Amino acid sequence: MAEKRFSKQVKIKNNKARYEFELMDEFTAGIQLQGTEIKSIREGKANLNEAFVSLLSQEVFVRNMFIDEYKEGTYANHIPKRDRKLLLNKREIKKIQKHMLIKGYTAIPTLLFINENGLAKLKFSLAKGKKLHDKRDSLKQKDLKRQIDRALS
Repeated sequence: MAEKRFSKQVKIKNNKARYEFELMDEFTAGIQLQGTEIKSIREGKANLNEAFVSLLSQEVFVRNMFIDEYKEGTYANHIPKRDRKLLLNKREIKKIQKHMLIKGYTAIPTLLFINENGLAKLKFSLAKGKKLHDKRDSLKQKDLKRQIDRALS
């Protein structure tokens, strides 16, 4: 009997993003991967928690995204935390660049997934950092919603 190694749906989320940042515009981009990186992503061995998106000379890169080495990879295995280029068109790059020039704005990856064609895609949002009191308000609203849901059920 054949062992099923890869799960059908891969959705790796950045759980800290909604708590730490107020998310604005959302973009979806392809990722330029090397060698065994796609196999590790299909196994779900990636992490977005420390990742961020940066602009370098009219190109967009995701930095600090961790993709674990493929266990059956050879000497040609990939580097886990290298910079990976995002595949976007010029119009989207200009829009991102315009927002990132504003003080306090950044781009944060929120979801890494495999689409129906088997390609790795990254959803990221332009975001503004929350202050401590904003984080407290978010927690209060979350707790209030949980209490209401419990009372109704």
